[in-house]
Amino acid sequence: MDLATILGLVIAVVGLVGGYVLDKGALGALIQPPAMLIVFGGTIGATLLSNKMKSFTSIIRYLRIAFMAPKRDPHATIEQLVDLATMARREGILALEDHVDSFEDPFIRNGIRLIVDGIDPELVKEMLETEISYIEQRHEVGINLFESAAGFAPTMGIIGTVMGLVHVLGSLSDVSKLGPEIATAFIATLYGVASANVFWMPIGNKLRVRSQEEILEREMSVEGILSIQAGENPNVLRQKLMSFLAASERIDKKAGVSSGAAQEA
Repeated sequence: MDLATILGLVIAVVGLVGGYVLDKGALGALIQPPAMLIVFGGTIGATLLSNKMKSFTSIIRYLRIAFMAPKRDPHATIEQLVDLATMARREGILALEDHVDSFEDPFIRNGIRLIVDGIDPELVKEMLETEISYIEQRHEVGINLFESAAGFAPTMGIIGTVMGLVHVLGSLSDVSKLGPEIATAFIATLYGVASANVFWMPIGNKLRVRSQEEILEREMSVEGILSIQAGENPNVLRQKLMSFLAASERIDKKAGVSSGAAQEA
């Protein structure tokens, strides 16, 4: 599980509800089933209306991506590509053919198969970059799903409040109930604004972060695959691929120090 996602959601909810309770608000007043139905039902319906059914039914998968930490190890990818570069320089590109099916990452597996088949480097680059482009487009589907919900939720909250006020103004005979009923009507706005800013939008942002991480690793893999095809020195390749990582993450596992520290020494 991704601790940042879970902890952030818990802190946001506890902060909002806790502040309300500390201000001597009645916790039960926040639970209004009619407002929940209007806001969440309206949000889900509008989101479904503006997206494809296939995208909407994948919402559980998108949530899993947001709440589960991805099993990515860029250093392992770098070392794998460096090992392939070493093998290619010693035994030739064709020697990689026996190892193609051993790669877990289908992207790298496809790239290595292309260079083993002797495809022109420019065409290999074009094909891999096209695949990255389509990966990014698929990611945008999930991101847009949650961003759409984040846009609809506050509006549904306002609609719920207006509907509540219409009900209140339609029954002004009992003035003593006017205050509590108006307060109840505004709960819908609270649901809409809170759900948009605590759940829908943050989850969309987390999916975007996940997408950026994957795209960066794919671009790094493309650079490594093309360098292998060009017969570059494995040590040079390692330094080149390390440049895709943040300075604090540039750890050379074989040397046990960061590449930045090694250069300063």
